[in-house]
Amino acid sequence: MRIRLPHVPYIAHKIALDLLNSGCVTLSAGIEPVAKEADEIIRADLQKERAIDERISELDEMSVNKKDMFWLIKRHIANDENFELNFEDRYGTISHKILETVWKKNLIDYKVSENRLKTIIYNAIDEYLKNYQKIEDAVYEKIDGYKQKLIPGTEEYELVFEKLYEEELRKRGML
Repeated sequence: MRIRLPHVPYIAHKIALDLLNSGCVTLSAGIEPVAKEADEIIRADLQKERAIDERISELDEMSVNKKDMFWLIKRHIANDENFELNFEDRYGTISHKILETVWKKNLIDYKVSENRLKTIIYNAIDEYLKNYQKIEDAVYEKIDGYKQKLIPGTEEYELVFEKLYEEELRKRGML
């Protein structure tokens, strides 16, 4: 499943929280610096994918099966850029980068295997991605129950949505 940009801060925070709650890690500077590093690494990964997608954007002007051609070219460019398209492998790589970065910056200390910690990070990403649709559905249901009807796309709607989304994340132990 693909990570969407609005979800990055939540995933990053969940990674930091899961590392803290694992009992395997000591966070020397607290949750926020670890979440910040995870956020930056995930955003960099998404930006790299976006750059690959933009290199292919000229396909709109071609009269070929755009979807098939897009993926053919994307696989070729991703291979040239050493960018993993398989989500499982990609999130494994992201997990490794996050662990390596937070350790090198002395944000964590641990006495267990790196694989165990990479698994915690990977599972945090995976769990968030598996649950975000359920969380969004719960938020939509709450908004639908409001006496005052909110109009999707308005600033008020977005603020209420974000507040309720974060409440749902807290309720589920993800924030």
